[in-house]
Amino acid sequence: MDENQDKRLSIVAVSPSDLARALSAASGRTITEDQVRTIAEDGQLLAADDTINLLKYTAYLAQQEGQNE
Repeated sequence: MDENQDKRLSIVAVSPSDLARALSAASGRTITEDQVRTIAEDGQLLAADDTINLLKYTAYLAQQEGQNE
C-alpha cells in the first residue's frame, strides 16, 4: 500500500484531531481538536465511532453562520 494512501482523509468519517489538523493547515490558523469537538458536539455530529462527517460539519457551520447574520 502506498504510504500516502494512509494519510488521506475520508470526508465521511474523519477524527476530530485529523479535522483540526486539516483545518489548521488550510486556514493558516491554529484550530484545536477541542474546538472541533465542541462544534461537533453542539451540532450532534459525532458518530458512534467518534468520527465526523465533514460535509455535515460544513453544513452545520454554514447554518450557524446564517443564523448570525
